[in-house]
Amino acid sequence: MAIPASTVADTPHLRERTAKIGVIGRASAIFRVDHLLIYRDRKTDQTRDLKFMELILSYLATPQYLRRRLFPITPDLRYGGILPPLRTPNHPLEASSRKLRAGEIRDGVIIKSSGNRSLVDIGVERPALLASSHHVSGRISVRVKSISRDLTVETVRRRDIPFYWGFQVEATTRTLDEAAGSNNFDLKVATSRFGNSISEETEKLTRRWSEAKGILVAFGSPNEGVREILSRRGCNVEDFFDFVVNTMRDQGTETVRVEEAVISSLSAFNLLTEN
Repeated sequence: MAIPASTVADTPHLRERTAKIGVIGRASAIFRVDHLLIYRDRKTDQTRDLKFMELILSYLATPQYLRRRLFPITPDLRYGGILPPLRTPNHPLEASSRKLRAGEIRDGVIIKSSGNRSLVDIGVERPALLASSHHVSGRISVRVKSISRDLTVETVRRRDIPFYWGFQVEATTRTLDEAAGSNNFDLKVATSRFGNSISEETEKLTRRWSEAKGILVAFGSPNEGVREILSRRGCNVEDFFDFVVNTMRDQGTETVRVEEAVISSLSAFNLLTEN
């Protein structure tokens, strides 16, 4: 999913900026977004907004028991406490090693490493032992092997986890046309109030969606839609996207906020996958 850096540009107060990004992150988790891309959509320097959005979303995506190790105290996280809990599988609430199960997967952070042994904080009262060396403070996903005398784990690759494991965040200085022009996607969908009604595209979109391995869904900013953003770059939206769809036909408001568009559109696409 791609959202613009100017998503928070019209929201001056830090608390409201944090809350807005929290809604987007929560919606991303509900509808199983794997990768959240924040792209540059203006000619002006957007470094500040890019870094802020990346920080808040990365903080939200990180299990609570790892946040203190991975995120130093910073003014931008002042209102981190208002962010909604994700309750995704990689955000477990259990904090007792006695209640862990062999085969359970958890995210962790390397707290000590020497030779071919590492200690991993996986959110319980004692560190887990990993039989390999890793960079200290590095984040890692592990599978519980034993919980008897020693708590032992083994590494597991994200792509081998058989269920949804939250979203990853990337802030880029690339523009939307540059991101959409990559070869990483089998299907690219732009949301726009000037696009075709999603009901008109249901049959074709459902077929393409079921066949695609990599899907990009792009959203515009509070002040400009995807078509306008690309037009300023001298680009036509149809040259970069397979579908341009309106998921909120006959909207009753002049504008739709980014977080509102994300919830509405992802909900509509989720229904398509059930056909």
